Amino acid sequence: MVPLFVLDPYFFAPERARRLPHRMHFLLESIASLAANLARLGSRLVVATGRSVEVVPELAARFRVDRVVAHRWTEPFGRERDRRIAAALRVPFDLHEGETLAPPGSIVTAGGAPFAVYTPFTRAFVAQATIAEPQRAPRSLPPLPPDIEAVAPNAPLPTLESLGITRNPRILSGGERAGRDRMRSFFAGPVARYHELRDRLDADATSHLSVDLKFGTVSIRTLWNEAHRDGPPRAALEKYRSELLWREFTHHTLFHRPELLREPFRREWLGFPWRDDEAGWRAWVDGKTGYPVVDAAARQLRAEGFVPNRARMIAASFLTKDLLVSYQRGEAHYMELLTDGDWAQNNFNWQWCAGCGCDAQPYFRVFNPGAQAERYDPDGAYVRRWVPEFGTASYPRPIVDHTAARARFLETARAHLGSRNSQKRR
Repeated sequence: MVPLFVLDPYFFAPERARRLPHRMHFLLESIASLAANLARLGSRLVVATGRSVEVVPELAARFRVDRVVAHRWTEPFGRERDRRIAAALRVPFDLHEGETLAPPGSIVTAGGAPFAVYTPFTRAFVAQATIAEPQRAPRSLPPLPPDIEAVAPNAPLPTLESLGITRNPRILSGGERAGRDRMRSFFAGPVARYHELRDRLDADATSHLSVDLKFGTVSIRTLWNEAHRDGPPRAALEKYRSELLWREFTHHTLFHRPELLREPFRREWLGFPWRDDEAGWRAWVDGKTGYPVVDAAARQLRAEGFVPNRARMIAASFLTKDLLVSYQRGEAHYMELLTDGDWAQNNFNWQWCAGCGCDAQPYFRVFNPGAQAERYDPDGAYVRRWVPEFGTASYPRPIVDHTAARARFLETARAHLGSRNSQKRR
């Protein structure tokens, strides 16, 4: 067995890495942890530089391997990368499942179509999917064969400094051990009230394991089985499993509809007249909209690479509906700064909030940021943490009136959707 990691410039070129500072921070720690774990077990992580589609076939030929093994990706560019690698290899390319609980595309309607609504998908998943217990970790691994060791590349891992990224102590620790520690801590305590507190912004009640699922430092199968253990209240575990199934739903849908990363799920939203509001966009990005909970989410994103789900929804609703700025701009901004940035989930959640997505909330539901803050941050602890100047003269006035902005969005949406529906009927 020859463990290989390729430092592909698609991610690791400094100018690209700097655009993903929090994910790169976590990823580099996780690679270093993986290398240490492999060394402890008797093997070595071979680190090579270059384009994966060229490096993997070249090394496979140089090492005279009999097959190449990898995990399958749902994301379109990952699938294209794997297609090109398979075409260039002279040996079998075995892709194994692991990103999701069930192979993407395997849970479909009786007619063979992909599900467009979450609840029927979950019913079909429960009826059809069989999730095995995770395999036990190996206690040892074979060393690299001497002839391969002699010619295997040994590129050094880049440092944050070499990539031009500032070290951030607020980013969650990378690596399998850190991920398992997070999992154990969550299921030993906070999970018990997950169904009650997951939306509260003033309570640290979520698992923070989305980043581990993104990078595989904790597998989705391990987490799914952990969420079926006896102990925590049934309602809490059911709610947590429903969130894991939402993740599953997003990946299965992206598998069927890769174009969703470029266009809305609901075709009637094509050509929607989003506004080019640079001043509003800048205020939203910088956390200076005059709406404290919206600003708190913006500042937490920049500082920690993490935002609680409820705050993400409030921020997304404000950008797309109060400011009428395209969800695609918000989606791209979050993908750059989220440590747990996941293409399927991030896209799905932004489209859901904008009203144009799969299983979307009704477009006419517009979050009131004040009412949301009163309900989910009733004592203002979340806002005080991230917007300490709130209530002082230095805090900006609201950049829009929510009531007027809501009316503007609804008028714009009704006019556009009405026009699209009229065209359909002709």
